Amino acid sequence: GAQPTARATGQPSAAAPIGLGRPLNATQLAPYAITIFPDGRNLPTGQGSVAQGAPLYQQHCAACHGTQGIEGPAARLVGSDGFLGWNDPLRVLRILKHPLLVQSVGARWPYATTIFDYVRRAMPYHAPKSLQDDEVYAITAHLLHRMGVVQAGAVMDATTLPQVIMPARGHSVSAWPNSP
Repeated sequence: GAQPTARATGQPSAAAPIGLGRPLNATQLAPYAITIFPDGRNLPTGQGSVAQGAPLYQQHCAACHGTQGIEGPAARLVGSDGFLGWNDPLRVLRILKHPLLVQSVGARWPYATTIFDYVRRAMPYHAPKSLQDDEVYAITAHLLHRMGVVQAGAVMDATTLPQVIMPARGHSVSAWPNSP
C-alpha cells in the first residue's frame, strides 16, 4: 500500500515545507542577531570614553532621564544600590516610601553589557537604533562613571565593558548560558 501522507499522520513531512516564511542566510540574519551577552559576545568593534559620553548623554538622554540621570520622567539611571531583599519584612513599605531606590539601572542590572545592548536597541526613545556603536560605548561609559563603577578616564570597548562589575551583580543569579 501507499505510505501515509503528512496530513494523514498529523506529522509534517521533512521534505515538504509548510509554506510559511523562508530560510534566512547568515548575511540576512545578521542585522537582527544583535543580542549582547553578559560575557561580551556580540559586542561590536569601537570604543567610547566617559568624557565623550557626557555631551552625548546631554544631547540624547537628559530630556527623559534628567541631567544627572536621577531626575526626569523616565527611569532613574544612576543612584545608590537601593536593593531591597525579598526577605526584608518591610520591603513593601520601603518601596512605597522610596520607589526610586529600586528603579535605578545600577540597582537592578547585573551586567554592564546590558546597558550597551539596551541603549543600542531602544535609545534615544524618539529615534531607536540611531546611535553609532562608538556613541553607545561612550554613553555607556558615562553612565557607568555616574554610577561610580568606572573611573573618569575609563574607555569602554568589547574587552573592557564585560569586565565591569555592576553593584547589582551580587543580587542576581545569571540565567544566561556560559560561552558556547
